[in-house]
Amino acid sequence: MAATLKEVAERAGVSRSAVSRTFTDGASVSVKMRRKVEKAAQELGYSPNFLARSLTTRRTKLIGLISNNFHNPIFLEVFDLFTRKLQDSGLRPLLVNLSDETDPQNSVRMLQQYSVDGVVVASSTLPPEFSKAFRDAGVPVVNSFGRYSAAPQVHVVGIDNAECGRMAARQLVKRGYKQLAFLGGPESATSTQDRLAGFVEELRKHPEVRVSQSFADAYSFEAGRKEMRRLLDAGTPAEAYFCGDDVLSIGVLSAIEDAGLQVPDNIGIIGLNDMEMAGWESINLTTIRQPIAQIINSSVELMVAMLDEPDRYPEARLFSCKIIERGTLRPIP
Repeated sequence: MAATLKEVAERAGVSRSAVSRTFTDGASVSVKMRRKVEKAAQELGYSPNFLARSLTTRRTKLIGLISNNFHNPIFLEVFDLFTRKLQDSGLRPLLVNLSDETDPQNSVRMLQQYSVDGVVVASSTLPPEFSKAFRDAGVPVVNSFGRYSAAPQVHVVGIDNAECGRMAARQLVKRGYKQLAFLGGPESATSTQDRLAGFVEELRKHPEVRVSQSFADAYSFEAGRKEMRRLLDAGTPAEAYFCGDDVLSIGVLSAIEDAGLQVPDNIGIIGLNDMEMAGWESINLTTIRQPIAQIINSSVELMVAMLDEPDRYPEARLFSCKIIERGTLRPIP
């Protein structure tokens, strides 16, 4: 049987309330008392019951970590970093899959049933209405990898997706490509929209360059492969593609090679994210690196701050990206 608070109190020779205060953040307890209680707890193998304590403190330390794109391997890295950072901050992640959810209010009701202290919406494809629904329900929320706004309605931490589109366009123009294409994820995703907008905006400066666009059903390998096969079957492939995500790029690469063509000799590819797989020798993808670890650390810092200051004014934190040169684009002349 697990040791109880009463047994710790008896071993330490203190009251039960003293034991409770020792294991309650911010509670007043002397150094001498804390040492006695912690020594007794260690000897007995006692661990405080956080769920029971939440009835008194009205804080569960549970943070809902929600997303909707579990087919993309990048989120294995995202969830690993998020869960570790939350736990290091004394919080407990509750992972929620919203892949088939379309009503923000359903997700709000579900998270409220778990009495979460806050929510991190870790997605670039869920509509902004999801984050706003938690805000309207009085739940502290941070939208990681969300859409940038100069006047955000919730805390947003991420990258400038439009600038990433411009970066990709500049790289392709430098290499002398004249027929370019954007192959994005779901057309409804704000990340897709912004990456395309920046890409097209930059290419307007180069009227000699032709540009087309198409969209995959999801940010996934199969979706990227399917869309590229459709383009190849139509006989109208571009000279180079900016794929709105690394996993899409890898699907595109697979389709091109299946068609007997070579990358970058016949078709060039640039992706976005710099997921671990992009650097594998068999893939060797030129891409735009998104600073995932910094985005996650900043998101958790904001969440911790919001738990102490729920009315904290919403802010947008942007992190810069950089080109990672590998082998899927031809060299700059």
